[in-house]
Amino acid sequence: MKFTKMNGIGNDYLFVFGSVPDNIRDLCIKLSDRNFGAGSDGMIYISDSDRADFGMRIFNADGSEAEMCGNGIRCVGKYVYDKGYTDKRHITVDTKAGLKKLDLYVSGGKVRQVSVDMGEATVSDDVCLSINGSDMEMTPVSVGNPHAVIFVDDAENAPVAELGSRIEHDGHFPNGTNVEFAQIISDSEIRMRVWERGSGITKACGTGACATAAAAVSKRFCTMGEPISVKLDGGILQITVLPGNRIIMSGSAETVYEGETVQC
Repeated sequence: MKFTKMNGIGNDYLFVFGSVPDNIRDLCIKLSDRNFGAGSDGMIYISDSDRADFGMRIFNADGSEAEMCGNGIRCVGKYVYDKGYTDKRHITVDTKAGLKKLDLYVSGGKVRQVSVDMGEATVSDDVCLSINGSDMEMTPVSVGNPHAVIFVDDAENAPVAELGSRIEHDGHFPNGTNVEFAQIISDSEIRMRVWERGSGITKACGTGACATAAAAVSKRFCTMGEPISVKLDGGILQITVLPGNRIIMSGSAETVYEGETVQC
């Protein structure tokens, strides 16, 4: 099996064009392992689609399937253009979170940046969970997949590893959730760290950045319609929350290497 390792600001996946195999869970766990496999936050399969230019399915490092991946979908745009599957610079991608529109920004014949219309975010009322004997307030947000956004004073020292898994599997989130720890730097800048459902701590989460920006705008920490720089461990994403909570996400996409499995 041939694959391409790509990343969006450090959130890395193995990309394959073709049908999802029956043994996807075991395959994904094996290849995602950073000591005994290729090493990644999961695998993304790209395919033709009857509803869009392309389709995508996302699998986390533990083999579970996700509805959407913001960094991954930018890499999909780069993959299909750079490899000649399309010469269009405006494409649609069918995901389990619905159709997404991508604008591809090309330089030197290669895609360097991608903007994605992520659709509407749904920001719910805050919930208070008792974690490790302490009450913790968080904002549930859906961007096609679930998020719990926690605003903190110091994101660098937030207990991501200690609390991420516990919140992910808390009974309040029956399907699990991604967890974001976000610090407001200014009305146009947020520092965010993330625990991704099914993968653990990652360098970045595109949908998490979108969810965090939507929650920040809903609380009037940031301004609707103005670009918000969300700084993650792997880099910066530009997020704009438009009226109706429609989210536009912009950021880089990079190819790391091409690979081929010799034994699966």
